[in-house]
Parts: sequence; C-alpha cells; structure tokens
Amino acid sequence: MNKKRVIFYIIFDVVAALLVWLLFYLYRRITNDLVLAGGGLEYFFVPNYDLLPSIISFPIVALLVHYLTGVYNTKVRHSRLVEVFSTLVGTFFISLIIYFGMLIDDVVVSYTFYYRSFLILWGLFFVTTYIFRVSQTMFVLSRLRRGLIPNNVLIIGTGDSAQKVTEIIKSNAPRTGQKIVGYIAVRDRIVVEENLVLGRLEGLENVVRTKNINEVIIAVDNMDNDMIFAIANRLIVCGVDVKFAPRLFEIVTGHVSLTDIKSEPLVDITKSHMPAWQQSVKRVFDITVSVVAMLILSPLYLYVAVRVKLGSKGPVFYKQDRIGYEGHPFMIYKFRTMYVDAERQGPQLSQVNDPRITPFGHIMRKYRLDELPQFWNIIKGDMSIVGPRPERRFYIEQIEKIAPYYCLVYKVKPGLLSWGPIKIGYSDTVEKMVKRLRYDIIYMDNMTLQTDIKILFYSIGVILCGKGQ
Repeated sequence: MNKKRVIFYIIFDVVAALLVWLLFYLYRRITNDLVLAGGGLEYFFVPNYDLLPSIISFPIVALLVHYLTGVYNTKVRHSRLVEVFSTLVGTFFISLIIYFGMLIDDVVVSYTFYYRSFLILWGLFFVTTYIFRVSQTMFVLSRLRRGLIPNNVLIIGTGDSAQKVTEIIKSNAPRTGQKIVGYIAVRDRIVVEENLVLGRLEGLENVVRTKNINEVIIAVDNMDNDMIFAIANRLIVCGVDVKFAPRLFEIVTGHVSLTDIKSEPLVDITKSHMPAWQQSVKRVFDITVSVVAMLILSPLYLYVAVRVKLGSKGPVFYKQDRIGYEGHPFMIYKFRTMYVDAERQGPQLSQVNDPRITPFGHIMRKYRLDELPQFWNIIKGDMSIVGPRPERRFYIEQIEKIAPYYCLVYKVKPGLLSWGPIKIGYSDTVEKMVKRLRYDIIYMDNMTLQTDIKILFYSIGVILCGKGQ
C-alpha cells in the first residue's frame, strides 16, 4: 500500500475510533449511569467521569493495534476475507485493552450488563471500522478498474508463454485494473501484438521508467534461472514488482504462493514470505530493542568511543555505503576498527591478524562492539535486528558472478544479526560470502518472528564467547 493510501486509512481509522467511543460513551450514560443515579433526565447532562483521557487514548491504542495486525502493510488488492479477519481481530484486542483497562474500576450495575457492554463496544467498533475500510477499498478498486490509478504491466517475452500470460491478465483486467503496456523481446518468436513490442532487454530500465510500469512479468519460453535473476537484479532497484510464470520446479517445491484464487498463480521475486502482521511486529520489536539497547549500553558506547579516540588518530565512527532494502544504498555506521586510509589501495576484506586493524579494533571485532552504532541504522529504518548482512556494491558485483540470485536478499531489510555469521563467522573471501548468502536465502524462505528470536539468542551466545574476528 502506498504512503498516500496509508495516510487515508489512518485518518479514517482515527475517525472511526472517535465516533465509536463517543457513541459508546452515550450508551453508557443512558443505560448505566442514569440507572445508577435513579434520577431524571437532568442527570444525563452532569459529567460522571472524564471523557477527555479516554477519547485521546482510544484512537492511539487503535492505531497501534491496527499497525500490529499488518493492515497498513497490505496491498489494496488483498483478499476481502483477509480484510474482514484483520479488522475483526484488531477491533477485538483494541476493545479488550480499552474496555478492561479504563473501565475495570467502574461501578457495575450487573456483571451480565458489564460483559454485554463489552460486546456492544466490540460490535460497534468492528462494524464502523469495516464500513470505513470497505468504502475506501472499493473506491480505490473502482479507480483501478477505470484506469485512473496506474496499474501498468510489462511482459518480458514475446512467445507462447507471454501470450498465455497476456490472456490471463486480460481476462482478469475488469477486476484488477491491470493494463499491458507492452512487451520486451528476448529470443522468442513474436506471437503477441507486434506494435506493443517496446524494445529488447538492453533498454529494459528505460522502458520501466518512461512507461510508469508497476509490475514486470518474466514470461520467456524455456527460460533458465540465470536469466530470471539477471533480469530481477536490474529491476529490483526500480521499485516494481517482479514475477514470473511458475515452472514445474517452483510448483513441486512449494515456491508458488496462492494469494488470489481467481488469478493464475505467479512466483513473486520481490515479495517477502513473512506475513504482514509479523512484519509490523518485527518493526516495533526492532525500534524497541534498539532504543533500549542504546540507553542501557550508553556507558559502553562512551567507553568504546574514548578507547577508539585514544588508540589511533582518526574519527571515532566509520561510515560506509552499503546496499539495502530494494537495492537502495544507505550509510552504515560502525566504531572505527582500522587505521585511517586502510583502504587507500581499494576495497579489501579483512583477514585474521590484519595489520590494518588497530589493537583495540581486534578486541572490538572479537566481541562485535564495532557494530553497536548500527542500532541507529535500525531506528532510522535502514536495517533490522535480524536479516541478511548488507554488502558493498564492489563485492555484490563479484558475488553475482557466482550467485546471480543475490537479488533475493533485497526483499527484506538487512540485519545487524544474521544466520550466516553464526554458521561461518566473518566472511573474509567472496566464496564465504556466497556460502553465507545460501544461509540468508534459507532464512528468508523461513522468516518468522520465532526464527528471528532464535537467531538473536544464538548471536548473543556467539558474541559473549568472542567468536568474532
């Protein structure tokens, strides 16, 4: 979901929360407080408890829980069943937190009435929120179908596979709003509309930019893995969805995900396997752990900074360009462990007993103290606590020659901790980087919060044992 639609979802969720709480407040005043007072209608206008704290806290709690359900991470074309379920679960927990958190000490007419009131709050909240969401979703889908919101598809290939994909997209177009902008010729014979062939692979990126492409589908007859990943490596930095028609291998190995029973299943190279709600929880976990760690470890930060400054000339911190989520570069921060100008002859991987590393730098690397500033990268959103380690462009180009599927790591944010270093330690050769990449791919295929927690605890053990380099 793009940022503009997320903002509208948030605004309508806040409006729904305010409206529901006001209606529930009136319900409570009429059915509970008025009964307890045993008086006339004039009591209704006399405040019994402060409305302001609850009317402020209710939308805040609502937005937090809605975020944790992953509703703001989901594409607008998600299943209606998913929308109903996420709204039902989200409103239940919001109602539970607010009702029993704020009204637990309230005077009770009867416990039957008390719990019935909770069900009324939940039901009212669910219905109101769902109506608001469905209205927005239907509005966006309507604009998609009428072509008012771009949903442009580019197909790579011009043969039988491309023609089959074309027929599927056209049959679903009234529902999805997808529009085939054109084709890129590779090596197939041309059986699609020749006037829509926009060029060859050499000009792929230019076509994606100039034609405002949202989704690219690779449908080349008899395509191999190297071709798929070579194309994906070029496209992933363009911010488009990259998919390909599944072959027998993807089908029997379970790599084809079914998200819409009305459409033909495709393998999505750019989509994370982690459910949307877990992605949201993961982000909250990342921020919470990073903030707490920086506060608790602040004396250690100060000690390390002083030791680095006194140990050798140069800055305390070292920053370097790395490639992160969706192939975008970012600046990673570390405590400096090498002498100044250690790479004046070009990029070099560190080795055991590397003379470029300062005496205290060896200690920092052994216990991974040099990585502590990356908690700031995590707070900024460049990285996560757990994920594939980010590399420099110089080494990525070498890795891709051996493992063209490196682009798969762009599906998730890079991590401070990773499964690869646990298994093989520091990567001091390109071959070790490729080996580490295989562990990263396995991790991404099995991404869950439980897996992240396991890697976190294993990594802590590695750090405390000083198994760094």
